[in-house]
Amino acid sequence: PLNLEMACTEEMKKVALEVRPDVVLLVPEGRSEVTTEGGLNLIANRVSVGNLIRDLSAAGIATSLFIDPDPQQIQAAAQLGAKYVELHTGAFAHAVYTGTMQEEYERLAQASVIADKAGLKVNAGHGINYSNITTLRNLPHLYEMNIGHSIMCRALLTGIHAAVRDMKMLMDGQRR
Repeated sequence: PLNLEMACTEEMKKVALEVRPDVVLLVPEGRSEVTTEGGLNLIANRVSVGNLIRDLSAAGIATSLFIDPDPQQIQAAAQLGAKYVELHTGAFAHAVYTGTMQEEYERLAQASVIADKAGLKVNAGHGINYSNITTLRNLPHLYEMNIGHSIMCRALLTGIHAAVRDMKMLMDGQRR
C-alpha cells in the first residue's frame, strides 16, 4: 500500500487527490521544521482537518492523523472520521534522557486503548530506534510502526538489507 505523509494544506490535498494513495498521514508540518516535533492539534484545527478528511474520504483515501497521546485528541480524531491515528512517540524516545520512559510508555499504552475503543487503528512513530523498539512493540492494539530515520542511519553502515532485517527481528521479538 502507498502511504503519503503530508501537511494539511490545499496544495498537498491536490497532490493526494492526483496520486490517490491508499492512506494519507496528516502531520503538522511547518516549512522551517526539519522533522515533525509534535502532533496535530485537532481541537484547534477541527474545521480545516475535518474538511480535508472529508475530501480525501470522498476520493476513497483513508486518513491517519499524527497526534500526541492525548485522550482529547484521540476523541477528536474519531469524531472527524479518521481511520487511523499515529501516536507521536517522540516524548517516549526522549525520555531515555529524563528517566521518564515508563511514564511516557504508560501514556502511549493508555492512548492506544482509548483509540481502539473509539474504533481507530493505532500506529506509532517518531524517534523509534533499535533500542526502544523492544518496549514500543508491546503497545496494546498496535497496528503499524513508522520507522525511517534510525533504519536509514544504520543502513549507511550496514546496508539497507541488514538494517531492515535487524529492525524486523527486533519488531518480532528476536535477538539480532
